[in-house]
Amino acid sequence: MAKKPTWLYRQSGVIPYRMADGKPEVLLVTSVRRGRWVIPKGVIERHLTAAESACKEAWEEAGVRGHVVGRSIGSYEYSKWGGTCSVAVFLMEVETEEDDWPERKERRRKWHSPKKAAKKVEEPELQDLILAATAKLNGRR
Repeated sequence: MAKKPTWLYRQSGVIPYRMADGKPEVLLVTSVRRGRWVIPKGVIERHLTAAESACKEAWEEAGVRGHVVGRSIGSYEYSKWGGTCSVAVFLMEVETEEDDWPERKERRRKWHSPKKAAKKVEEPELQDLILAATAKLNGRR
């Protein structure tokens, strides 16, 4: 398989969250091929910032819209297309959740406590990002 263009390996994603009874919940989606739990993410589109592109992925993959809270909270890497993708991660406060969205038939979505969400994702760096980012939200309304 031919090596993919380097821009494909620069990605962004969001940790979508909402507050329920003063505690954060994190939304995860399943990957299309293997059905494992992941955050909404994708290649950074050339005409969008990393944060804008990540929000677009949240809509397409999870059917949620919201706003990014602050700057990137960090990044993690994973293997794909015979290379290593680097994902800039943003925290996104979910404002709306729709019943119909572009990838509804290919993915499942589910709200989890931060601790459970961290256990469900495979990448240790992403686990740490979920726990660190949501720890700052505890007690916030």
